[in-house]
Amino acid sequence: MSETLTLYKLIILKMLSLIETPLTNSQISEFILEKEYTNYFTLQQVLSELDETGLVTISSTHNSSSYHITDAGKNTLDYFGDKIPDIICQDIREYLGEKQGEIQDTRSVTSNYFQGNADDYLVCCQVREQNATLINLTVSVPSEEQAVSVCNHWKSKSQEIYAYVMEQLL
Repeated sequence: MSETLTLYKLIILKMLSLIETPLTNSQISEFILEKEYTNYFTLQQVLSELDETGLVTISSTHNSSSYHITDAGKNTLDYFGDKIPDIICQDIREYLGEKQGEIQDTRSVTSNYFQGNADDYLVCCQVREQNATLINLTVSVPSEEQAVSVCNHWKSKSQEIYAYVMEQLL
């Protein structure tokens, strides 16, 4: 069982090493579960152990966790990466190639919220294209429920809002 868990860890490290942006829990899960390498609960255990041992870092927003490989993770992959079968490496490359646009979209439109003063929440919404920030908008709302709603609607409304702001300012 230990060797199997090690392989799952190496697969995740390989995924993270082949892409410049962090991957979300759902993107990693989609690949691992679609290929039927393991089940959801074992995958979450493996991701937790990768974090606990410092091989990945996790950044969390209100509805998503993203994983990024650390230098220790890269070193581990350098030493043990040859234990990943070539067919799995090929599967990883194909998945990342097919999903590259979706992965970039996930990273380009983001939103998160946090408690501001005692009676409000600040919602930070952003749209990035490549390495440039197109719009960075922070709004104050009176409740956590409204903060969650703004975050949930930002992805679908961000282009419309950006176009409106530019039209009004130019």
